[in-house]
Amino acid sequence: MLERLARALRGVSLAMSIVATIGILLAIQGVAVMRYGPRTLTMPAYLPTRSIRMVGVNVGLDQIITFLVALVAATGLYLFFRYSRMGVAMRGVVDDPDLLALNRVSPVRARRWAWFLGSSFAALSGVLIAPVLGLEAFVLTLLVVQAFGAAAIGRFSSLPLTYLGGLAVGVGASLSTKFVASVPSLRGLPSSFPFLVLFVTLLVLPRRLLVDSGAAVASPPPHTHSLPPRVARGGLVLGAGVALLVPWIVGARLPVYTNAVIYVLVFLSLRLLVRTSNQVSLAHAGFAAVGAAAFAHFTHAGLPWPLALLAAGLVGVPVGAVVAIPAIRMSGLYLAIATFGFGILLEQLIYPQSFMFGANGSLAVPRPHVSGVDLASDRGFYYVALTVAVLASVVVAWIHRSRLGRLLRGLADSPTALATHGADTKVTLVIVFCISAFLAALAGALFGALTGSIDGTPFGSFSSIYWLAILAVAGNGLIAPAFVAGIFIAVVPAYITNHTIIDLFPVMFGMSAIGNAIMSTRGSPFAGWLQGASIRSAGRADRSPVRDRMIIQEVAA
Repeated sequence: MLERLARALRGVSLAMSIVATIGILLAIQGVAVMRYGPRTLTMPAYLPTRSIRMVGVNVGLDQIITFLVALVAATGLYLFFRYSRMGVAMRGVVDDPDLLALNRVSPVRARRWAWFLGSSFAALSGVLIAPVLGLEAFVLTLLVVQAFGAAAIGRFSSLPLTYLGGLAVGVGASLSTKFVASVPSLRGLPSSFPFLVLFVTLLVLPRRLLVDSGAAVASPPPHTHSLPPRVARGGLVLGAGVALLVPWIVGARLPVYTNAVIYVLVFLSLRLLVRTSNQVSLAHAGFAAVGAAAFAHFTHAGLPWPLALLAAGLVGVPVGAVVAIPAIRMSGLYLAIATFGFGILLEQLIYPQSFMFGANGSLAVPRPHVSGVDLASDRGFYYVALTVAVLASVVVAWIHRSRLGRLLRGLADSPTALATHGADTKVTLVIVFCISAFLAALAGALFGALTGSIDGTPFGSFSSIYWLAILAVAGNGLIAPAFVAGIFIAVVPAYITNHTIIDLFPVMFGMSAIGNAIMSTRGSPFAGWLQGASIRSAGRADRSPVRDRMIIQEVAA
């Protein structure tokens, strides 16, 4: 099934292929949580747990068995890839599937065997690790990211080095618990150690190993439908009117709509990064967390509210520049892994520090106070958030039409062609990541002001994955999808009381993200239908006898 899905995604952009992968992740996790619940389920040990003494260390028989199974599997795979015809074909399909087909070996069959083996070994690892960690969808998913650290040590090509890298990562994480016991500020290091290894290894590996083979192949541009100007203007006026009237219509649910408006900033920042420049960031929740923490500290220091908000956004800029470093060196899958690992590092190692959310893990965040204007109330703060969202929308629209926007679209289409025309792609990448981080940090600051206090809970690393999937579902436009995505994530769940349907949301968004990625080169069906309806309406108006009579009367007058 996964091989067929991967085949359907051939020809889409790298960013949309990552979105489809995220959709699979969300769908599988959502089904697991719906079926078994969010709590960790214990699994009884089925291997002997008696310990024996080896070199001064107590080692369990279950650990020895797991070690031997991994050793046999690595050895078997090494021999299979080196000496069997199918193993050589699986290596060849990565480099040049057309050349493989000329040698009368089906690339589809080779890829299918790769999926067979990969899925089987992943399932086997779950069987071996479940008695130790328990059954919990999110924890087991993180194991895959940790495994990428070992694969990076093996340069994504050497099975023996990958095996040794896995041992080094596991032993290093276990030993770090001993050395950080006396340093409370580093208590998150053991759980973060695999992601730290992953991030650092990706930064030092040769760049030629970190470029997707499909990155050099230009994907077809997405087919988009542009609405007639009068329809677009009418929709803009209608949307603006509804947004202004929301506080007078929704009553006690107003904070929900304020939350949706704040999410618009998050989705605008993601839209600029993913849709315009074809880059992938799975660390956006970290940007928002940095902005929220900085805003709380700035307001506590006595900085005026608007200046504190602007300063919080600026604090996110250097963090975005740090994430842009791997974007300069890698693309596609490797960039997604690196940014996700960076987001997990922030969550597990940086969030618990006192300089983020205080010694107690939570900081109070005020709302704006202006004499004579009630901005601290729910209604007043809604208009504050809406004003920031509208200004951000204007800035994103201006960037899209500016020279920078053309550079970003050229970066998405062909970085090599852009570089041959004299543009510095590295500077362009850093700029777009910094702007995106600035907008996300503003959103984090407003989230804190909305709730009155802030901690790291809303900014978990998996939030970035969820946000990207929702943006993919919201559409292909420039500004409108950000508002639609805000409604999806904040407003719609507030009106649904059935918990089963709410639990089904990740599955629905995941499946929708997959479908949207597959359809990304064909355009939005809804936009196409709306454009066609508008053209047909204009045609009927042109053929109307009333129009002819009006023309005659105008000529006569």
